[in-house]
Amino acid sequence: MSSVAALQPEPAPITACTISRDVSNFDLLIEDMEAELGESWGDLTFDDAIVFLGQPDSKALEFVAIAVDAQDESDLARISGIITTAKTKGVKVILIADEVSPIALHQLLKLGADDFVPYPLPENALHEAIERLNRAPAPDPVIEAGQASPKFKPKGDRDGVILPIHGLAGGTGATTMAVNLAWELANVQKENGPRVCLLDFDFQTGSVSTYLDLPRREAVYEMLSDTASIDNVSFLQSLLTFNDKLHIMTAPSEMLPLDIVTSEDINRVLDVARANFDFVVVDMPRTVVQWTEAVLGQSHVYFAMMELDMRSAQNTLRMIRALKAEELPYEKLRYVLNRAPKFTDLSGKGRVKRLAESLDITIELQLPDGSKQVTESNDHGLPLAETAAKNPLRKEIAKLAQSIYQLNKAAEAGSA
Repeated sequence: MSSVAALQPEPAPITACTISRDVSNFDLLIEDMEAELGESWGDLTFDDAIVFLGQPDSKALEFVAIAVDAQDESDLARISGIITTAKTKGVKVILIADEVSPIALHQLLKLGADDFVPYPLPENALHEAIERLNRAPAPDPVIEAGQASPKFKPKGDRDGVILPIHGLAGGTGATTMAVNLAWELANVQKENGPRVCLLDFDFQTGSVSTYLDLPRREAVYEMLSDTASIDNVSFLQSLLTFNDKLHIMTAPSEMLPLDIVTSEDINRVLDVARANFDFVVVDMPRTVVQWTEAVLGQSHVYFAMMELDMRSAQNTLRMIRALKAEELPYEKLRYVLNRAPKFTDLSGKGRVKRLAESLDITIELQLPDGSKQVTESNDHGLPLAETAAKNPLRKEIAKLAQSIYQLNKAAEAGSA
Protein backbone atom coordinates (compact mmCIF):
# COMPACT_ATOMS: atom_id res chain seq x y z
CA MET A 1 0.00 0.00 0.00
CA SER A 2 2.83 2.38 0.84
CA SER A 3 4.40 1.88 -2.59
CA VAL A 4 1.06 2.59 -4.27
CA ALA A 5 0.63 5.72 -2.18
CA ALA A 6 4.09 6.85 -3.17
CA LEU A 7 3.04 6.77 -6.80
CA GLN A 8 0.15 9.14 -6.24
CA PRO A 9 1.05 12.58 -7.64
CA GLU A 10 1.26 15.34 -5.11
CA PRO A 11 -1.36 18.06 -5.58
CA ALA A 12 -0.08 21.09 -7.46
CA PRO A 13 0.84 23.94 -5.11
CA ILE A 14 -1.67 26.78 -5.02
CA THR A 15 0.08 29.79 -6.59
CA ALA A 16 -2.94 32.06 -6.98
CA CYS A 17 -6.42 32.58 -5.57
CA THR A 18 -9.58 34.36 -6.51
CA ILE A 19 -11.15 36.29 -3.65
CA SER A 20 -14.80 37.34 -3.90
CA ARG A 21 -18.14 37.38 -2.15
CA ASP A 22 -19.30 34.61 -4.49
CA VAL A 23 -16.98 33.42 -7.27
CA SER A 24 -19.94 31.96 -9.20
CA ASN A 25 -20.87 35.56 -10.07
CA PHE A 26 -17.63 35.73 -12.07
CA ASP A 27 -17.85 32.67 -14.30
CA LEU A 28 -15.57 34.20 -16.96
CA LEU A 29 -12.90 34.68 -14.30
CA ILE A 30 -13.16 30.99 -13.35
CA GLU A 31 -12.66 29.97 -16.99
CA ASP A 32 -9.64 32.25 -17.44
CA MET A 33 -8.02 31.15 -14.16
CA GLU A 34 -8.36 27.52 -15.22
CA ALA A 35 -6.89 28.31 -18.63
CA GLU A 36 -3.93 30.14 -17.10
CA LEU A 37 -3.21 28.03 -14.02
CA GLY A 38 -4.90 24.66 -14.43
CA GLU A 39 -5.28 23.16 -10.95
CA SER A 40 -2.82 25.55 -9.28
CA TRP A 41 -5.39 28.02 -8.01
CA GLY A 42 -8.15 28.20 -5.45
CA ASP A 43 -11.08 30.42 -4.60
CA LEU A 44 -11.75 32.14 -1.28
CA THR A 45 -14.52 34.22 0.20
CA PHE A 46 -13.62 37.52 1.83
CA ASP A 47 -13.76 35.88 5.28
CA ASP A 48 -11.65 32.90 4.18
CA ALA A 49 -9.07 35.19 2.57
CA ILE A 50 -8.29 37.02 5.81
CA VAL A 51 -7.69 33.69 7.57
CA PHE A 52 -5.70 32.10 4.73
CA LEU A 53 -3.36 35.07 4.28
CA GLY A 54 -2.33 34.65 7.90
CA GLN A 55 -1.32 31.00 7.38
CA PRO A 56 2.09 29.63 6.23
CA ASP A 57 0.52 28.17 3.05
CA SER A 58 -0.07 31.71 1.75
CA LYS A 59 3.69 32.13 1.23
CA ALA A 60 3.40 30.14 -2.01
CA LEU A 61 0.95 32.64 -3.49
CA GLU A 62 2.19 34.69 -6.43
CA PHE A 63 -0.96 36.76 -6.79
CA VAL A 64 -4.60 37.02 -5.82
CA ALA A 65 -7.44 38.19 -8.08
CA ILE A 66 -9.92 40.14 -5.97
CA ALA A 67 -13.29 40.28 -7.77
CA VAL A 68 -15.81 42.91 -6.67
CA ASP A 69 -19.09 44.25 -8.00
CA ALA A 70 -21.47 47.06 -7.08
CA GLN A 71 -22.90 45.07 -4.12
CA ASP A 72 -19.47 44.96 -2.50
CA GLU A 73 -19.13 48.74 -2.20
CA SER A 74 -20.73 48.58 1.26
CA ASP A 75 -17.92 46.21 2.30
CA LEU A 76 -14.95 48.27 1.14
CA ALA A 77 -13.28 48.34 4.56
CA ARG A 78 -12.93 44.55 4.66
CA ILE A 79 -11.78 44.36 1.03
CA SER A 80 -9.25 47.12 1.70
CA GLY A 81 -7.93 45.08 4.64
CA ILE A 82 -7.43 42.06 2.36
CA ILE A 83 -5.47 44.14 -0.18
CA THR A 84 -3.31 45.65 2.56
CA THR A 85 -2.61 42.23 4.10
CA ALA A 86 -1.73 40.72 0.72
CA LYS A 87 0.68 43.54 -0.06
CA THR A 88 2.28 43.16 3.38
CA LYS A 89 2.84 39.45 2.63
CA GLY A 90 4.43 40.30 -0.74
CA VAL A 91 1.49 38.90 -2.72
CA LYS A 92 0.56 40.82 -5.87
CA VAL A 93 -3.03 41.90 -6.38
CA ILE A 94 -5.16 42.01 -9.54
CA LEU A 95 -8.43 43.85 -9.04
CA ILE A 96 -11.40 42.57 -11.10
CA ALA A 97 -14.24 45.12 -10.99
CA ASP A 98 -17.79 44.84 -12.33
CA GLU A 99 -19.73 48.14 -12.38
CA VAL A 100 -17.89 49.58 -9.38
CA SER A 101 -18.10 53.35 -8.94
CA PRO A 102 -14.96 55.38 -9.87
CA ILE A 103 -14.56 56.56 -6.25
CA ALA A 104 -14.61 53.02 -4.85
CA LEU A 105 -12.33 51.79 -7.64
CA HIS A 106 -9.79 54.53 -6.98
CA GLN A 107 -9.86 53.82 -3.24
CA LEU A 108 -9.03 50.15 -3.83
CA LEU A 109 -6.33 50.91 -6.40
CA LYS A 110 -4.69 53.46 -4.13
CA LEU A 111 -4.22 50.78 -1.47
CA GLY A 112 -1.74 49.08 -3.77
CA ALA A 113 -3.52 46.82 -6.25
CA ASP A 114 -0.90 46.01 -8.90
CA ASP A 115 -3.27 45.78 -11.85
CA PHE A 116 -6.90 46.33 -12.77
CA VAL A 117 -9.11 44.43 -15.22
CA PRO A 118 -12.78 45.28 -15.89
CA TYR A 119 -15.48 42.62 -15.81
CA PRO A 120 -16.75 41.01 -18.03
CA LEU A 121 -13.16 40.16 -18.83
CA PRO A 122 -12.01 41.21 -22.31
CA GLU A 123 -10.32 38.47 -24.32
CA ASN A 124 -6.79 37.70 -22.99
CA ALA A 125 -7.13 40.47 -20.37
CA LEU A 126 -6.27 38.23 -17.42
CA HIS A 127 -3.38 36.64 -19.32
CA GLU A 128 -1.96 40.08 -20.11
CA ALA A 129 -2.41 41.26 -16.51
CA ILE A 130 -0.50 38.23 -15.21
CA GLU A 131 2.27 38.89 -17.73
CA ARG A 132 2.50 42.50 -16.55
CA LEU A 133 2.84 41.30 -12.96
CA ASN A 134 5.67 38.98 -13.98
CA ARG A 135 7.45 41.78 -15.86
CA ALA A 136 6.99 44.39 -13.14
CA PRO A 137 10.43 45.63 -11.98
CA ALA A 138 11.34 45.76 -8.33
CA PRO A 139 11.28 49.28 -6.86
CA ASP A 140 14.55 51.11 -7.34
CA PRO A 141 15.64 52.47 -3.94
CA VAL A 142 17.62 55.24 -5.60
CA ILE A 143 14.59 56.44 -7.53
CA GLU A 144 12.28 55.98 -4.55
CA ALA A 145 14.57 58.22 -2.57
CA GLY A 146 14.07 60.92 -5.18
CA GLN A 147 17.70 61.02 -6.27
CA ALA A 148 16.68 60.72 -9.91
CA SER A 149 14.59 63.87 -9.79
CA PRO A 150 15.69 66.87 -11.90
CA LYS A 151 18.76 68.58 -10.50
CA PHE A 152 18.42 72.06 -12.00
CA LYS A 153 16.90 74.90 -10.00
CA PRO A 154 13.48 75.85 -11.37
CA LYS A 155 13.36 79.54 -12.22
CA GLY A 156 10.27 79.68 -14.41
CA ASP A 157 12.25 81.63 -16.98
CA ARG A 158 11.33 79.61 -20.10
CA ASP A 159 8.46 79.72 -22.59
CA GLY A 160 8.38 76.19 -23.89
CA VAL A 161 6.85 74.79 -27.07
CA ILE A 162 3.95 72.38 -26.41
CA LEU A 163 3.96 69.35 -28.74
CA PRO A 164 1.11 66.89 -28.06
CA ILE A 165 0.98 63.55 -29.88
CA HIS A 166 -2.42 61.90 -30.24
CA GLY A 167 -2.99 58.44 -31.70
CA LEU A 168 -6.17 58.44 -33.77
CA ALA A 169 -6.41 54.65 -33.53
CA GLY A 170 -4.88 51.96 -31.36
CA GLY A 171 -1.36 50.88 -32.25
CA THR A 172 -0.50 53.86 -34.44
CA GLY A 173 2.76 54.38 -32.55
CA ALA A 174 1.92 57.64 -30.75
CA THR A 175 3.81 56.76 -27.55
CA THR A 176 6.80 55.49 -29.54
CA MET A 177 6.92 58.79 -31.40
CA ALA A 178 6.45 60.83 -28.21
CA VAL A 179 9.30 59.06 -26.39
CA ASN A 180 11.71 59.19 -29.31
CA LEU A 181 10.87 62.76 -30.35
CA ALA A 182 11.43 63.94 -26.79
CA TRP A 183 14.77 62.10 -26.62
CA GLU A 184 15.93 63.46 -30.00
CA LEU A 185 15.00 67.02 -28.97
CA ALA A 186 16.95 66.60 -25.71
CA ASN A 187 19.99 65.50 -27.73
CA VAL A 188 19.64 67.80 -30.73
CA GLN A 189 22.84 69.55 -29.59
CA LYS A 190 25.76 67.90 -27.84
CA GLU A 191 26.30 70.91 -25.60
CA ASN A 192 23.82 73.41 -24.20
CA GLY A 193 20.92 71.51 -25.71
CA PRO A 194 17.31 72.43 -25.00
CA ARG A 195 15.61 71.41 -21.78
CA VAL A 196 12.91 68.86 -22.66
CA CYS A 197 9.99 67.46 -20.66
CA LEU A 198 7.80 64.48 -21.60
CA LEU A 199 4.33 64.33 -20.02
CA ASP A 200 2.31 61.10 -20.06
CA PHE A 201 -1.31 62.26 -19.97
CA ASP A 202 -2.74 58.79 -20.61
CA PHE A 203 -3.68 58.30 -16.96
CA GLN A 204 -5.10 54.83 -17.50
CA THR A 205 -2.82 52.91 -19.84
CA GLY A 206 0.11 55.26 -20.37
CA SER A 207 3.30 53.36 -21.22
CA VAL A 208 5.98 56.06 -21.32
CA SER A 209 7.38 54.65 -18.07
CA THR A 210 7.57 51.19 -19.67
CA TYR A 211 9.29 52.46 -22.80
CA LEU A 212 11.94 54.22 -20.67
CA ASP A 213 12.10 51.60 -17.90
CA LEU A 214 11.04 54.03 -15.18
CA PRO A 215 8.77 53.41 -12.17
CA ARG A 216 5.46 55.17 -11.76
CA ARG A 217 5.44 57.56 -8.82
CA GLU A 218 2.80 58.36 -6.22
CA ALA A 219 3.97 61.99 -6.44
CA VAL A 220 2.28 62.28 -9.84
CA TYR A 221 -1.15 61.50 -8.40
CA GLU A 222 -0.55 63.86 -5.48
CA MET A 223 0.37 66.66 -7.88
CA LEU A 224 -2.65 66.05 -10.12
CA SER A 225 -4.96 65.89 -7.08
CA ASP A 226 -4.04 69.39 -5.98
CA THR A 227 -2.99 71.45 -8.98
CA ALA A 228 -4.16 74.64 -7.24
CA SER A 229 -1.00 74.52 -5.12
CA ILE A 230 1.35 73.47 -7.92
CA ASP A 231 4.53 75.51 -8.29
CA ASN A 232 7.89 75.07 -10.01
CA VAL A 233 9.37 73.05 -7.15
CA SER A 234 6.44 70.67 -6.59
CA PHE A 235 6.14 70.07 -10.33
CA LEU A 236 9.79 69.12 -10.67
CA GLN A 237 9.53 66.84 -7.65
CA SER A 238 6.94 64.77 -9.54
CA LEU A 239 9.33 64.23 -12.47
CA LEU A 240 12.02 61.65 -13.12
CA THR A 241 15.04 61.96 -15.38
CA PHE A 242 16.25 59.58 -18.05
CA ASN A 243 20.02 59.51 -18.60
CA ASP A 244 20.28 62.99 -17.04
CA LYS A 245 18.85 64.63 -20.18
CA LEU A 246 15.13 63.95 -20.51
CA HIS A 247 12.63 64.84 -17.79
CA ILE A 248 9.50 62.70 -17.53
CA MET A 249 6.16 62.85 -15.78
CA THR A 250 4.98 59.23 -15.89
CA ALA A 251 1.34 58.19 -15.76
CA PRO A 252 0.13 57.74 -12.16
CA SER A 253 0.80 54.46 -10.40
CA GLU A 254 -2.92 53.57 -10.39
CA MET A 255 -5.32 53.36 -13.33
CA LEU A 256 -7.36 56.54 -12.87
CA PRO A 257 -10.44 57.87 -14.64
CA LEU A 258 -9.45 60.31 -17.39
CA ASP A 259 -11.83 62.88 -15.92
CA ILE A 260 -9.98 62.92 -12.60
CA VAL A 261 -8.54 66.23 -13.81
CA THR A 262 -10.27 69.24 -15.36
CA SER A 263 -9.20 71.61 -18.12
CA GLU A 264 -8.12 74.03 -15.41
CA ASP A 265 -5.87 71.36 -13.84
CA ILE A 266 -4.28 70.52 -17.18
CA ASN A 267 -3.70 74.19 -17.98
CA ARG A 268 -1.89 74.64 -14.66
CA VAL A 269 0.36 71.65 -15.36
CA LEU A 270 1.14 72.87 -18.89
CA ASP A 271 1.79 76.42 -17.66
CA VAL A 272 4.41 75.33 -15.15
CA ALA A 273 5.95 72.89 -17.67
CA ARG A 274 6.26 75.65 -20.28
CA ALA A 275 7.82 77.95 -17.71
CA ASN A 276 10.65 75.51 -16.97
CA PHE A 277 11.32 73.70 -20.26
CA ASP A 278 12.10 74.62 -23.86
CA PHE A 279 10.05 71.77 -25.31
CA VAL A 280 7.14 69.91 -23.71
CA VAL A 281 6.11 66.71 -25.50
CA VAL A 282 2.70 65.38 -24.39
CA ASP A 283 1.64 61.77 -24.93
CA MET A 284 -2.15 62.06 -25.15
CA PRO A 285 -4.77 59.38 -24.47
CA ARG A 286 -6.54 58.09 -27.56
CA THR A 287 -9.87 59.10 -26.02
CA VAL A 288 -10.99 62.70 -26.55
CA VAL A 289 -11.95 64.12 -23.15
CA GLN A 290 -13.02 67.46 -21.75
CA TRP A 291 -9.46 68.65 -21.16
CA THR A 292 -8.29 67.73 -24.68
CA GLU A 293 -9.43 71.25 -25.56
CA ALA A 294 -6.98 72.69 -22.99
CA VAL A 295 -4.03 70.82 -24.51
CA LEU A 296 -5.08 71.74 -28.04
CA GLY A 297 -5.39 75.38 -27.03
CA GLN A 298 -1.90 75.51 -25.53
CA SER A 299 -0.22 73.45 -28.25
CA HIS A 300 1.96 74.97 -30.94
CA VAL A 301 1.59 71.89 -33.16
CA TYR A 302 -0.75 68.98 -32.41
CA PHE A 303 0.49 65.76 -34.03
CA ALA A 304 -2.28 63.33 -35.03
CA MET A 305 -0.91 59.82 -35.64
CA MET A 306 -2.64 57.54 -38.13
CA GLU A 307 -2.06 54.53 -40.35
CA LEU A 308 -3.07 53.65 -43.88
CA ASP A 309 -6.27 51.84 -42.93
CA MET A 310 -10.01 52.41 -42.70
CA ARG A 311 -10.19 52.81 -38.91
CA SER A 312 -7.64 55.65 -38.98
CA ALA A 313 -9.54 57.32 -41.81
CA GLN A 314 -12.87 57.08 -39.98
CA ASN A 315 -11.42 58.30 -36.67
CA THR A 316 -9.66 61.20 -38.39
CA LEU A 317 -12.97 62.26 -39.91
CA ARG A 318 -14.69 62.00 -36.51
CA MET A 319 -11.93 64.03 -34.87
CA ILE A 320 -12.16 66.83 -37.44
CA ARG A 321 -15.96 66.95 -37.18
CA ALA A 322 -15.83 67.05 -33.37
CA LEU A 323 -13.31 69.91 -33.32
CA LYS A 324 -15.24 71.88 -35.94
CA ALA A 325 -18.52 71.39 -34.06
CA GLU A 326 -16.96 72.88 -30.92
CA GLU A 327 -15.24 75.63 -32.93
CA LEU A 328 -11.84 74.46 -31.73
CA PRO A 329 -8.58 75.16 -33.62
CA TYR A 330 -8.53 71.99 -35.73
CA GLU A 331 -6.03 73.68 -38.04
CA LYS A 332 -3.35 72.99 -35.43
CA LEU A 333 -3.51 69.28 -36.29
CA ARG A 334 -0.52 67.97 -38.22
CA TYR A 335 -1.20 64.53 -39.64
CA VAL A 336 1.51 61.89 -39.29
CA LEU A 337 1.25 58.63 -41.23
CA ASN A 338 3.10 55.84 -39.47
CA ARG A 339 4.33 52.72 -41.29
CA ALA A 340 4.04 54.62 -44.56
CA PRO A 341 4.69 52.86 -47.89
CA LYS A 342 8.26 52.80 -49.14
CA PHE A 343 9.37 55.22 -51.83
CA THR A 344 9.29 52.48 -54.45
CA ASP A 345 5.76 51.36 -53.52
CA LEU A 346 3.84 53.33 -56.13
CA SER A 347 0.57 51.60 -55.34
CA GLY A 348 0.94 52.48 -51.66
CA LYS A 349 1.81 56.08 -52.52
CA GLY A 350 -1.38 56.26 -54.56
CA ARG A 351 -3.41 55.02 -51.60
CA VAL A 352 -1.86 57.68 -49.36
CA LYS A 353 -2.79 60.38 -51.88
CA ARG A 354 -6.37 59.13 -52.13
CA LEU A 355 -6.65 58.94 -48.33
CA ALA A 356 -5.54 62.55 -47.93
CA GLU A 357 -7.88 63.74 -50.69
CA SER A 358 -10.90 61.88 -49.30
CA LEU A 359 -10.34 63.39 -45.84
CA ASP A 360 -9.42 66.82 -47.25
CA ILE A 361 -6.21 66.90 -45.20
CA THR A 362 -2.50 67.18 -45.84
CA ILE A 363 -0.34 64.36 -44.50
CA GLU A 364 2.78 66.36 -43.71
CA LEU A 365 4.92 63.61 -42.24
CA GLN A 366 5.28 60.00 -43.34
CA LEU A 367 7.22 57.72 -41.01
CA PRO A 368 8.71 54.44 -42.26
CA ASP A 369 8.06 51.08 -40.63
CA GLY A 370 10.74 50.56 -38.00
CA SER A 371 9.93 46.80 -37.90
CA LYS A 372 10.87 44.59 -34.94
CA GLN A 373 13.61 46.92 -33.73
CA VAL A 374 10.95 49.34 -32.48
CA THR A 375 9.20 46.72 -30.36
CA GLU A 376 12.53 45.43 -29.04
CA SER A 377 13.66 48.95 -28.16
CA ASN A 378 10.41 49.65 -26.30
CA ASP A 379 10.61 46.35 -24.42
CA HIS A 380 14.19 47.13 -23.37
CA GLY A 381 13.11 50.53 -22.04
CA LEU A 382 15.41 52.55 -24.31
CA PRO A 383 14.94 55.08 -27.15
CA LEU A 384 15.75 53.92 -30.67
CA ALA A 385 18.82 56.15 -30.72
CA GLU A 386 20.31 53.97 -27.98
CA THR A 387 19.46 50.57 -29.47
CA ALA A 388 19.12 51.01 -33.24
CA ALA A 389 20.58 54.36 -34.27
CA LYS A 390 20.42 53.50 -37.98
CA ASN A 391 16.79 52.45 -37.90
CA PRO A 392 14.85 54.35 -40.60
CA LEU A 393 12.13 55.41 -38.14
CA ARG A 394 14.73 56.79 -35.76
CA LYS A 395 16.34 58.78 -38.58
CA GLU A 396 13.03 60.38 -39.58
CA ILE A 397 12.17 61.32 -35.99
CA ALA A 398 15.69 62.79 -35.57
CA LYS A 399 15.11 64.91 -38.71
CA LEU A 400 11.79 66.09 -37.31
CA ALA A 401 13.41 67.04 -34.00
CA GLN A 402 16.13 68.98 -35.80
CA SER A 403 13.51 70.78 -37.91
CA ILE A 404 11.42 71.73 -34.85
CA TYR A 405 14.51 72.95 -33.03
CA GLN A 406 15.69 75.09 -35.97
CA LEU A 407 12.22 76.58 -36.52
CA ASN A 408 11.99 77.47 -32.85
CA LYS A 409 15.45 79.08 -32.90
CA ALA A 410 14.45 81.12 -35.95
CA ALA A 411 11.23 82.20 -34.25
CA GLU A 412 13.14 83.25 -31.13
CA ALA A 413 15.63 85.22 -33.23
CA GLY A 414 12.78 86.92 -35.10
CA SER A 415 11.06 88.02 -31.90
CA ALA A 416 14.26 89.19 -30.21
